[in-house]
Amino acid sequence: MNRWQEDWSVLADPSVPRQSLDTLKYIPLGDAKTYLSLGAGLRLRYESNDAPNFGVGDTRSQSYVISRLEAHADLRLSQGVQVFVQLDSAFAPGKARMTPVDQNRLDLEQGFVALVEPVGAGTLRLRAGRQQFAFDLQRFVSLRDGPNVRQSYDALWANYEIGSWRFISFFSHPVQNRDSAAFDDSSNAHLSYGGLRGEYEFGPGSVALYYSQYRRDGAVLGSLKGSERRNIWDLRSAGAVSGWDWDVEGMLQSGHLAEHPINAWAIGSRAGYRFSKAVWQPRLGLQADAASGDKNPNDGKIGSFNPLFPNGYYVALAGYTGYTNFIHLKPSLTLKPRSDVSLMLAGAMQWRQTTADAVYTQPMNPVAGTAGRGSAYTGTYYQARMDWQISGQLSAAVEAVRFSAGEAIRQAGGRPSNYIGVEFKSGW
Repeated sequence: MNRWQEDWSVLADPSVPRQSLDTLKYIPLGDAKTYLSLGAGLRLRYESNDAPNFGVGDTRSQSYVISRLEAHADLRLSQGVQVFVQLDSAFAPGKARMTPVDQNRLDLEQGFVALVEPVGAGTLRLRAGRQQFAFDLQRFVSLRDGPNVRQSYDALWANYEIGSWRFISFFSHPVQNRDSAAFDDSSNAHLSYGGLRGEYEFGPGSVALYYSQYRRDGAVLGSLKGSERRNIWDLRSAGAVSGWDWDVEGMLQSGHLAEHPINAWAIGSRAGYRFSKAVWQPRLGLQADAASGDKNPNDGKIGSFNPLFPNGYYVALAGYTGYTNFIHLKPSLTLKPRSDVSLMLAGAMQWRQTTADAVYTQPMNPVAGTAGRGSAYTGTYYQARMDWQISGQLSAAVEAVRFSAGEAIRQAGGRPSNYIGVEFKSGW
């Protein structure tokens, strides 16, 4: 996902076969390890959604095309220095309900200087500037690749790798997207996120633990407004062995919003088994997730989980529900009819962790009229998705989602929702 991780120095060897335009992937500027690489990526997606926000409020059906064009220049110097610049241009013509993640006519998506330096028996990596990073399955810290405009961070980043260990330290001001003019995105001191993380690989799997702090001035949550400070602990394990795979993560949040204390939590898990010797290599999977809500809006305490910077397609590309006040159970079947084609079929059930709090859509937007009303059952959705790797530079995907709304959503004026997305991605 991050183009700055590519290494085109292999083209310094004249015996390596060339493809068209490879002269622009490796432009020598001295010795073999000093070069400039240019690249671009285009994503087009048609989306149709007959009930955004379950039809509560603005009830207009939407059909539109979103586009994201990215272009970058990557300068590598033999001293282990990297200078990376990436621009993006994103449009959503025809979309009736525009949000900050839908359109960004032209802006700096990434622009940083990095240094890679051997230190002792390990390797130190430093980055400073506008950049993108993500953790694990991107449940809570992501590049936000699902929506049209990705999440960037004005950040300082350092990690040290030695043997099976990796240690990370980072501090950032998340970039706020605007579309009033070109190059108007910016960050500020009123929103920050940073922390410390340790990772360890152990044969078939890995484990990671991190502590981070989220700070936002002028935060709004329901009727509350003020400075939000969250202390966050996160533990995650993932791996695969003998056909089985797993990914389990838990997060605790404490702190305060204005003078109100915060005590929130979330867990997420995916596990499955692939029959690799069977026809189409079927994988049976089960996803189970939960996140706390606020059990009593009048007790002066906050229980609503903040999903931070979530992945737009962790639950489903349709983005009907967010990772707050949330219980989610999703069995699935994935098939590989060809090496370049993957099919996934799933049906999922969702509930609220507490009926005192609202139903939330992504990322943390309460559905008006659902708090304190109706049953815990949020709804059931059915999902079908096909991914096709057409070539090394082109891929396609189709996803369809049908969400049958529960009592709380229907009482608020909502209705069943249908989504379809058809996507093409090309990278050079």
